[in-house]
Amino acid sequence: MNQDSDSSDQPTGQDPLLLLKTLQLLWTKQEQRKQLKEEVRRGFAGLEDPLAGLLAMLENSSDWKGKGHSLGYYITTELQLWIKEHPAVPQSGIQLKKLQARVLRILSQCPANLLDPLISIYQLHTADRNYLLEHVSHLYLKGDYKEAAILSIKLKLQPDQDVEKMCIPLLLQDKVNVVEDYVGEYPELQSKLLQILDSWCEPGVNIRDITRPYQGLSRYKPEKFNHRTLSKLVFRLLDRFHVDPALCPNVVNQRHLRTLNYLFYKRFVEKTMTEENWADHVQSTAGDSRCLQGHLVQLLLRHCPGRAARWARHWGLPMDVLPPGLAEELPELHTQQRVEEATKADNYEDSKKKDCYQLPISRENIHFLQTWEETLQCWEKVLQPGQVVGVDMEWKPSFGMVGKPRVALLQMAVKDEVFLLDLPRLLEQAELEGEKEKEKLPQFIQMLYSDAAITKLGYGMSGDLSSLAATCSALKDIEKQLHGVVDLLTVDKQLQKGCGEWRKDGRKVDGLSPEHSHEERGVRQREKGLSLLVHHVLGKPLDKTEQLSNWEKRPLREEQILYAASDAYCLLEIYERLCRDPESFGLSSDLMESLVGKRSIKPRAKKQLNKQEALSPSGQQCQGSQMETSRAPAPVSPREFSVVCDNMLQGLGRYLRCLGVDVRMLDNEDDHRKAAEIARQEGRVILTSGLPYQTLQSQVGEGRCFSVNCSEKAKEQALQVLKHFNVQVSLSDIFSRCQGGLAGPL
Repeated sequence: MNQDSDSSDQPTGQDPLLLLKTLQLLWTKQEQRKQLKEEVRRGFAGLEDPLAGLLAMLENSSDWKGKGHSLGYYITTELQLWIKEHPAVPQSGIQLKKLQARVLRILSQCPANLLDPLISIYQLHTADRNYLLEHVSHLYLKGDYKEAAILSIKLKLQPDQDVEKMCIPLLLQDKVNVVEDYVGEYPELQSKLLQILDSWCEPGVNIRDITRPYQGLSRYKPEKFNHRTLSKLVFRLLDRFHVDPALCPNVVNQRHLRTLNYLFYKRFVEKTMTEENWADHVQSTAGDSRCLQGHLVQLLLRHCPGRAARWARHWGLPMDVLPPGLAEELPELHTQQRVEEATKADNYEDSKKKDCYQLPISRENIHFLQTWEETLQCWEKVLQPGQVVGVDMEWKPSFGMVGKPRVALLQMAVKDEVFLLDLPRLLEQAELEGEKEKEKLPQFIQMLYSDAAITKLGYGMSGDLSSLAATCSALKDIEKQLHGVVDLLTVDKQLQKGCGEWRKDGRKVDGLSPEHSHEERGVRQREKGLSLLVHHVLGKPLDKTEQLSNWEKRPLREEQILYAASDAYCLLEIYERLCRDPESFGLSSDLMESLVGKRSIKPRAKKQLNKQEALSPSGQQCQGSQMETSRAPAPVSPREFSVVCDNMLQGLGRYLRCLGVDVRMLDNEDDHRKAAEIARQEGRVILTSGLPYQTLQSQVGEGRCFSVNCSEKAKEQALQVLKHFNVQVSLSDIFSRCQGGLAGPL
């Protein structure tokens, strides 16, 4: 075929196979791709039946069967576009059914990227449902389980299929992602699948009996099918599909059994959990389950029979679960145990003060905040340019149960003070007070984390922020708004790299060996995480016995309050020590700068004005003689101060509004001159920047137009405006006008 002359004179490709040869030749030549597109379009127009022609080309070519971008995929997607442009393509009932039967044979061989275009072109969703189900069943019987499931998903056939039958082979082939997609849009199937998986975790069920019929399966992975793996899968699916865990009693019960084992280990082997914390978690984990209660009593019998008898009596368990005579000895054992515990507690308190990090501030400087009014004192001190804030969060341990943990306590430490925010109580109060009040706390938290002028210190901040977002939906995007944050976990990893020997207080210490052995401190577990970092930098580890507290229980115990305050305040001391003397910890000053920004979040130093310089009402510098004759404006409250912000200063407008100022803002498409019109009509001050200032300041009275430095952050711009116009902000003004989220329209 002469492609240069004849192809443009008359339509080619009356025979689909002849068209295919032409296209195959052009496909091999990269420089002729434009001509390929034209030839494809011309070919479709020349075919008597383009839909039948495409199938003929696919049936007589094999290149489309592989992965990636093939000629078959190119032709198919071009036909899909061409059909949209030429809707008159005949697709009669009988003819279409014949084409659908042919395309189904192709679908079982084609790559994933061809499925959707072919299903769309040949309208397979309109095909006879029983016929489609028969075809999928044929694939299944051939052993093409993945292909059968994917085609079912594409054609939405799942409600008419046996979910257990379809999913077992996929699970055995480790195709969990396909299983999740298979039930993804059908809550009823999700519940059925979870109940099936849970039934396999029932005591006495042999997983091999379930997998035996599939032993000839290709890529068979029976090791993926055990109780522990199934349990993890069930909990992941419960979380993903938001299904009630009560639907899966077997895996929940197994998780509770493992939790009781873990709690027993923490209390009686590691000895790193207080009796009160332990009892609290044991009670909530065992609940009313006789099985779980009996399991704990049996664990206790091995180490402390007195406790076993006491818990058996507490739960009303039959005394025959205890060894003969133990129930009668209970009163004496109980008294002896209480004396031993009191002695151990006294000894522990003494050793804790000697061997663990102690807060360097007095108890009266730790504030537990439960109301919005109380919280204002926190924000007044935290939201200061140049402030360094240690931030930590606590939540009730979930011990692997479903769902992300919800923050129960938010700790913020500044120099000499710690604020503990009762987050559930504050959010609950805000919910009751209406939409406007509900946004205040999230707005404050957003302001803190997004303000580059405030240094936020944390340890493993990503996990904390994820839990914070799960606790308050208004903070779901907070990780995208971070500025001025220092994660000491990153610093810790850098320290670990050169872990050999670090100098500390003038002495060399092996970075892998804390000064005091764990045996000396009476603690068997090895320090890790933040506690280990505190030990390396400050000389003593954190006391972690309250780490697994029930942080949702109120009132908090005094030990919990001190623990929570210590976790936040130690971040300040670590940061200060590392910044002051990085070399003694094996860090170069350059490395320290790259890790923590060398306090790059310091407030911008204010330029000292000499007698010859000052800021005019326009924001521009003027001569001192003018300044001397003018007086500072009388102080005004934010409620008495009204402005119109040019559209380049929307961040400043939002910030001022949060402080109670009456703000109007131009829309992005508005002309700058609209600000002058609004200012004249409503008596507002114009806030603008750059060239528009020259135009606008001539259209309003003197001192009614102020030029803002666009290179500054919104907070710094706001401080400049407030100072210039002598606006005095009080706590009652903050958020008095604010509605909706901080980043929303004002």
